[in-house]
Amino acid sequence: MSERIVTYKNKIMGGYLLNREDALCLAEEPLDELETAANEIRKHFCGDIFDICTIINGKSGKCPENCKYCAQSVHHDTEVETYPLLPDEEIIREAARQSGRGVLRYSIVTSGRKLSDEEVDRLCGCAMKIRDSLPIRLCISGGLLSEKQFCRLREAGFSRAHNNMETSELFFPEICTTHTYGQKREAVRGARTAGLDVCSGGIIGLGETMADRIDMALEIRGQGVHSVPVNLLNPIPGTPLEHRERLSYDEFVRTVALFRFILPDSAIRLAGGRSLMPDQGRRCFLAGANAAISGDMLTTAGYTVETDLELIHSLGYKPGYLGD
Repeated sequence: MSERIVTYKNKIMGGYLLNREDALCLAEEPLDELETAANEIRKHFCGDIFDICTIINGKSGKCPENCKYCAQSVHHDTEVETYPLLPDEEIIREAARQSGRGVLRYSIVTSGRKLSDEEVDRLCGCAMKIRDSLPIRLCISGGLLSEKQFCRLREAGFSRAHNNMETSELFFPEICTTHTYGQKREAVRGARTAGLDVCSGGIIGLGETMADRIDMALEIRGQGVHSVPVNLLNPIPGTPLEHRERLSYDEFVRTVALFRFILPDSAIRLAGGRSLMPDQGRRCFLAGANAAISGDMLTTAGYTVETDLELIHSLGYKPGYLGD
């Protein structure tokens, strides 16, 4: 293992936080050595706990935002299914099904800029019923909600809010122009002030540089976020990125390993795009990643919970909670 990797690994285990220049230097180091060191850092800070969650596409399509990667935007010509907020019974029934499969977290994800107060009220009612009957933790991905809305959701039983930064502040205007990076920051701040844990990450392969990825990881760390979804872009026909060349798996694994150096005690969560990986993400789970969204994604297929549980057990992990 290179002297630079060993030096930084030992410093991080001693409490040092990597800066931008450190991370850019590490990005040039041999990949196999980065993977090994990242896994050692993961074991040091997080042990063998693996945080697994599932999501339900609670409200689909007709989103007014123009994020270039998204199949649910009204600005793009895709074949995504559209529907309003699902009936309460369906949301509650799916929570029970996932809990029965051994899933520990369940996230309700909705399209659109933000949920209305009426929709928040409905989800609060669902949360109270789920909270009173099932041993599963609830997450909400409802867009650019206000602090007041986040407070209502926390009081009803949600423990975590999700809002991806997606990429670096510098590159973000190349991906979306209907809302700003600052508005995303404000939503994360509002969720944390309301007492919710926060899940925030991004998409790799949008056309950003490694420096952009590092800047995003540092931004997330600065926000006090410890659940970090890492998505591999799946170019969707009908979106502006449909012809984007797919990122190599080596490059994605390198990014995951660097994120572990930058975010040593976080749940680094493989999310969308895992079905594009040749090994179900196994290599990433040996290079710093220690969490996953299991089952189908919002508009694309994923791996079953049973298949994922089998994989993580084979790697020596134990399902559990990282963070709230």
